[in-house]
Amino acid sequence: MFEFNRIFKKSRYIEVKNTENEDGEKKPNIPSGMWVKCETCGKILYSKDLEISIMTCENCRTHFRIGSRERINYTIDSGTFIEYDKNMISDNPIDFEGYEKKLKELRDKTLLNEAVITGEGKINGQDTIIAVMDSNFMMGSMGSVVGEKITRAIEKATETKKTIIIFTASGGARMQEGIYSLMQMAKTSAAIARHNKMGGLYITVLTDPTTGGVTASFAMLGDIIIAEPNALIGFAGKRVIEQTIKEQLPEGFQRAEFLLAKGFIDKVVDRKAMKDTLTEILKIHS
Repeated sequence: MFEFNRIFKKSRYIEVKNTENEDGEKKPNIPSGMWVKCETCGKILYSKDLEISIMTCENCRTHFRIGSRERINYTIDSGTFIEYDKNMISDNPIDFEGYEKKLKELRDKTLLNEAVITGEGKINGQDTIIAVMDSNFMMGSMGSVVGEKITRAIEKATETKKTIIIFTASGGARMQEGIYSLMQMAKTSAAIARHNKMGGLYITVLTDPTTGGVTASFAMLGDIIIAEPNALIGFAGKRVIEQTIKEQLPEGFQRAEFLLAKGFIDKVVDRKAMKDTLTEILKIHS
């Protein structure tokens, strides 16, 4: 049960004003964003407590989706991150109607230039190169810029003999760029192959959701593949598969734990333990 006395501590004080509804009944006006409901277990969570727990529900272990910058802050040592290709933005290669307007709106809303941030930094003192996808920008879809930034990060890792870590979060290829988007599957996979040939380590961290063309390319090519709990991982959607094969799929199909049991991934790791887990892997392979 939630400890209501905790909200009256000085550091947690928020003024709550009473307002009247249409019937004249007075109800407390709770500030927006103060509470968050877990969609899995239904528990009401205090937003500050949720932030302390790195956006995971203490009651049911649900991992809330987070942005790329938040994930970098949780993973990379403070003050060590150097971003690559920060100002690279997408064009409209097939003149898709409304695409440029959509991109501008998303850049203004999310303060991101694209659906991935790449760069280098330290994880508990261990040097690494990292790419973090962001589902807030067009559901993390992979267009030409996303593929180019990830490819450049991989090539930089190969050149400097560093480990590349990619956090995936994507709905797949970006339809607004047509064949240019699909080409990124081959380009990123080829870069991973060259990195592997030179003896470089590649770690994939699959987060919710990782689907479509990203799953069918670099996401599943890691030397070590980690996933967050209950992350949705797959190519086609469950309903599409069921309609195609005319069969009911097993419970938990395409979730991280199911894929672990079937040998598709190596480990399911809680977000709280992710940084330490990556540190140990980097130390072993340094």
